[in-house]
Amino acid sequence: MAKKPLNTSPSDISLPLVIVNPRSASGSTQDNWASNAAELRAHFGPFGVEFTKGPEDAIAIAESEARSGRKFIIACGGDGTINEVANGIIRSGCDVEMGVLPSGTGGDFRRTLGMPNSVREASVALRNGKTKVIDAGKIHFLDHHGKAAERFFVNVSSVGLSSSIIERVKSGNGFDWLPIPSVRGRANFAVSTLREVIDVKPLNIRVRIDGAPEKTLQTVNFCVANARYFGGGMLIAPEAKLTDGLFEVVNVGDMGAARIIAMAHTLYRGTHIHLHDVGSTVAKRIEVSAGDPNAEIHIEIDGELPGRLPAIFEIIPNALRIRVPKANPAGFCF
Repeated sequence: MAKKPLNTSPSDISLPLVIVNPRSASGSTQDNWASNAAELRAHFGPFGVEFTKGPEDAIAIAESEARSGRKFIIACGGDGTINEVANGIIRSGCDVEMGVLPSGTGGDFRRTLGMPNSVREASVALRNGKTKVIDAGKIHFLDHHGKAAERFFVNVSSVGLSSSIIERVKSGNGFDWLPIPSVRGRANFAVSTLREVIDVKPLNIRVRIDGAPEKTLQTVNFCVANARYFGGGMLIAPEAKLTDGLFEVVNVGDMGAARIIAMAHTLYRGTHIHLHDVGSTVAKRIEVSAGDPNAEIHIEIDGELPGRLPAIFEIIPNALRIRVPKANPAGFCF
């Protein structure tokens, strides 16, 4: 079991609270928590800590703590943990600042923030950083039981290949023999990506953007981006800004497996936007449904799979206060 550092009672709401997902990074967060907590305490200062026990636990903790008067809540985990903490804070309606202590396999949202990946440097950035007020997305969709649901997101939501990859990753990895949990996670993601790309088939979806006439699109991956990166470092939305009140919408069209593999480097550089089979625009509201009403198309939201189409995406300007490094190399994203 992960050990809590001394003198960090979560009941003291005057302290910042760190919400830790011990299962993130294939369990590395739990394995490394004692040393990471020591680094955080040495370079950031005293803090409270709560460990999540299951899905959506971080939402409940963050919302409860915000309503109790906590003023600074830090998410320690990957993009899914960040999403849950952000959801809890936004749902509370309270004036709470959020921070990110990276400890996940992907780390896409922290890339847009310019947050360092090392715990020591991130601790310093959390102590000395500046506060930005950023936008969030809100999605209305169907959950896995077919019931209406809604969720906020701070990074990227998508349908298509990315959802299939995450579904395969979460179904079981087969890399348990590797000695380092974080390596198992990366290996699983890489192999899952390759398997899904080889079998890729375009989807037919119907899309309405900002009330314009509905269009039918073929897509390998359709992304609604508040931030810039997804998929473990792909610069999917190079023009996305966290403070402009707009999504960047990116559609990777009907590409075959060979072309996806050949053009993969462009996704990491952000130059895929210039390919003829990729389209992009900006929008405040996007309605997406399956071209075939009987098709079940899953939605990926900040690396999680909470439900399926149809969905409505809406931008929520100035939704969340978040701490970023003072000297922010990704500052142009704000």
